[in-house]
Amino acid sequence: MILLSALLFISLHLAHAASIISRSASYPLNSASNTLGPKSNLIIANKVVNPDGFTRSATLAGGTFPGPLIAARKAHNFAINVINKLTDDSMFESTSVHWHGIVQNGTNYADGVSFVTQCPIAQNDSFLHAFDAGNQAGTYWYHSHYSTQQCDGLRGALIIYDPHDPLSYLYDVDDETTVITLADWYHVVAPVLNHIIGVNGNSTLINGLGRYSGGPKTDLAVVNVEYGKRYRLRLIGMSCDPNFLFSIDGHNLTVIEADGQLTEPLIVDSLQILAGQRYSVVLNANNSIDNYWLRALPSTTGASFNGGLNAAILRYVGAPVAEPTTNQTKSTMPLLETNLHALINPGAPGVPGYGKADINLRMIVNNTGGVYSINGISYKPPTVPVLLQILSGAQEATDLLPSESVYVLEANKVVELTMITGNVGGPHPIHIHGHSFDVVQSAGSNFFNYLNPVRRDVVSNGLQNQQMVIRWITDNSGPWFLHCHIDWHLEAGFAVVLAESPSETRKHLNGIPNAWDDLCPKFDSLTPAQIGAESSYQQAQNISTLLFPN
Repeated sequence: MILLSALLFISLHLAHAASIISRSASYPLNSASNTLGPKSNLIIANKVVNPDGFTRSATLAGGTFPGPLIAARKAHNFAINVINKLTDDSMFESTSVHWHGIVQNGTNYADGVSFVTQCPIAQNDSFLHAFDAGNQAGTYWYHSHYSTQQCDGLRGALIIYDPHDPLSYLYDVDDETTVITLADWYHVVAPVLNHIIGVNGNSTLINGLGRYSGGPKTDLAVVNVEYGKRYRLRLIGMSCDPNFLFSIDGHNLTVIEADGQLTEPLIVDSLQILAGQRYSVVLNANNSIDNYWLRALPSTTGASFNGGLNAAILRYVGAPVAEPTTNQTKSTMPLLETNLHALINPGAPGVPGYGKADINLRMIVNNTGGVYSINGISYKPPTVPVLLQILSGAQEATDLLPSESVYVLEANKVVELTMITGNVGGPHPIHIHGHSFDVVQSAGSNFFNYLNPVRRDVVSNGLQNQQMVIRWITDNSGPWFLHCHIDWHLEAGFAVVLAESPSETRKHLNGIPNAWDDLCPKFDSLTPAQIGAESSYQQAQNISTLLFPN
């Protein structure tokens, strides 16, 4: 094994992040003082923060919420050394980091999913995620994929810029100042909330700032624009739970990207953004020089904009430093997923027509007492990562754990997945690792589109008794997680593993670093005290009587 310390003389790529100005202070956009390049150290540590005015300890990347922006150019190679410096035993002290939307073709071991592609990184250990993103470019993000740890703060943006973007003629500005993160925030640590059935966030944070009901009038994020310029706003749904209805008073928006895939330009005046989803929208700063409310209404019962809740400020250069007085108008052009069409190589793979793929999967989602199941099976993480099981010789679904939650798929086949929402509410954001997919039937629509559907990596499975249908090709050998991106639902069993051509996985990976082999022995040797959150159930009992069995 080549020592990581010898491998990495990594420089932090500091970018000049433009400030966003609030009523009383200046903050760098995204609440981060630096931007990291594709070859960087990413330190995971605990820090006491108060982004909405409530003080709590959090689990953070780079000491900020959201974590530092990781920026790269198309075709850059990544070498991100995740270093675990966690010390707060009220939360989990191991970690893992997933690079959401990066397909990791040939580097499944770098996908960062605890107990699917790796064991968690133990305290005071590190793991170098070395991968390339091929021809991928667009708006991505990174987050913990260890239990619900991302809900304690480990989330950040990852942007791959394309110097030859075919839609660049539509905008003038696209940099770190135009990344907008939407997140829910909790005042109770995630391991405690894991035990409670039905959890709601305390506030919405936009670029790391927000307010909670009954709390102080804290500073809000400000996005500065100059009259006459066009801005590519990269919207990232970093939510653990709610979706957000996003709009900016007095401005239409032109959608040009969904989840790292360019779309035919589409003018809208509002967008529903589910957990894990990303959109690029072009804002034309052609309105009167003033302050305008930028709104992100969560799907939480009773949510409002009273007192600046769930909001940030769009401020034109020359406008007074003050909160907006603009009013929200009724949306007349909301984003409909069926109106989005892939710009590059449109068309779903395989023979057009429902049920005419090589592999046709049907999954029915249900819920009993807060526990989710897919086709009657609730996902429980195995003690040995699925990738390690495959590399150790397990090839068939009957040999792979967790039992009945692993679906083995042949290589280079067109897969059509129908997911039906049973007795559960929605919408649930469904994410598949290792692929983008074509949405041939959006939830709530009666129509199929095999000609030019939207292509993305997180899709709504709709409301009760609705279905969505997606297609992709199994061209990326390895175990890939399919799950609801509402973290509390994933923790409650809403997931399966898609194992693509297990017999070809070792060859497809072309070597695995020794440091990956070392992760499991280190994690398996940890005591409960070293894992952390030992008293989480007792704390949950003091908050609610509606608990999962311990």
